Amino acid sequence: MLSAMSHPLNTPIGRFGIETFEGTGDHSIARVPTRGLLNPLTGLPTAAPLAMLLDHVGGLANHLRRGEDEWTVSTELSLELSPETADLITADDAGVVGRAWPVGEKGPTAMALCEFSHRDVVIGTGSVRSFYITGAQFTDFPEHAEHHTRKVGLAAMMAVEADGPASLRQHADPVINNMLGIVHGGVAATGLELVASAALNAGRADTPLRTGSLRVNFLRRLVAGGECRYSATSLRVGRSTGVADAQAVGADGQLALTARFTGYR
Repeated sequence: MLSAMSHPLNTPIGRFGIETFEGTGDHSIARVPTRGLLNPLTGLPTAAPLAMLLDHVGGLANHLRRGEDEWTVSTELSLELSPETADLITADDAGVVGRAWPVGEKGPTAMALCEFSHRDVVIGTGSVRSFYITGAQFTDFPEHAEHHTRKVGLAAMMAVEADGPASLRQHADPVINNMLGIVHGGVAATGLELVASAALNAGRADTPLRTGSLRVNFLRRLVAGGECRYSATSLRVGRSTGVADAQAVGADGQLALTARFTGYR
């Protein structure tokens, strides 16, 4: 049986309650708890935390292949889920397990594929592409007592606040930052999923369009606070499917991430 490693609450991974399991070679396995998690904009069950799990477990599979003085940063993330995923994973304590493995040779970039399962049933897949960088300057995780406190609900976990029907303001919180001192890629991808889902489901709480796919591009570093926010606009909303575009802007108001989201009944 694989042994599980919990992460400190003053880290992004620990804030989400993710456990990382011992793997072999360049493979990685992790689990995220999902019971009762709701989209703070819609009040509906959400699969958004799987974007966080994907960035962690897929990024880790790429990170394990790094060379001396190399570090990794996410450049693309793609998530594909069965539409019933949100209802399944929020209904019990089983959580979701992600398993990731590398694809192709390592170069200046690398790619990992991921499979998600709930109670041993596969509910989705994903991929993460990472850049390898050198000379990275790291920051320490915060050590104040308040940063070691468990948060309840996605809004508190992510330090976000509703800023419109399909918009979340990203407040500064050192716990959501990675070791480079910028918003963790999984936190940012989660925010994009939440606002995109809200954009498609405005006025249709009884017949929601649930997450089918999320494709994220990381354009530049995302710094929280100031003008930092996630927002989304629906492109088309039908009876059984819809498409929305989402974006994240940083503290300086510059575009940092973009995403395309597809929802299904």
